[in-house]
Amino acid sequence: WQPERPTRLLLIANRDEYHTRPSTPLHWWPDADILAGRDEQAGGSWLGISRSGRLAALTNYRSPTQPRSEAPSRGELVSAFLQGDISAPDYLSQLADRANHYNPFNLLVFDGSNLFGLESRRANIITLAPGTGAVSNADFATPWPKLTRLQSGLHSLLQHDDASDAKLLELLHNSEPAADADLPATGITLQLERLLSATFIRSPAYGTRACSIVRLEQRRVSFLEQSFSAHGDTGTRRIETELSSSSNIYNGNAA
Repeated sequence: WQPERPTRLLLIANRDEYHTRPSTPLHWWPDADILAGRDEQAGGSWLGISRSGRLAALTNYRSPTQPRSEAPSRGELVSAFLQGDISAPDYLSQLADRANHYNPFNLLVFDGSNLFGLESRRANIITLAPGTGAVSNADFATPWPKLTRLQSGLHSLLQHDDASDAKLLELLHNSEPAADADLPATGITLQLERLLSATFIRSPAYGTRACSIVRLEQRRVSFLEQSFSAHGDTGTRRIETELSSSSNIYNGNAA
């Protein structure tokens, strides 16, 4: 998050999901001004932008308990924000009151001016300061090995002005698990903790389904998505677009 630079927001992300869950890769949705992949099971998304320059990204919160099957899909929170026009803090304030209706999640939202996060378990709203931040399947900035590795790698590339798509994808493709001594204790088995500790997860049933790079400039956005199945790479899509003139793009420093 570098609001004073030409690329004000650079976001890199991996989406991890069961391979059997149907989804559509990055595209402009025919029924909304949303550029995102789409979860075809529930209709929402995990990461997307709007033509007006709004952005939303979602992660699940890791828990040993089974998710509630009757809870609404968390992916709808991404599409709802992207289709709306209220500010990020207002959206999260309204959502915080009903966050417990959903299975636990973290949500990152950008409204063209401000970057905010929500930790649903405690209905905690976070203002993201300029600099490099990170969130995985725990609270924002929880120092899990893959989170600190990614954040450190991104910071280093930015410091050396070397944050090319190729270099960023190298970070996202790292499939090396963390050492056992560094693993978090989240209530799941040691074998599963090892598997999930890699930045890029590989297994027959569950794994990294998409690697994404979003570069949000003042009036333009570039969105790259590399998709995967259980059998490997299924293609890369890059979409660049001008933002609409009605977008609420902020012209000053970060709030």
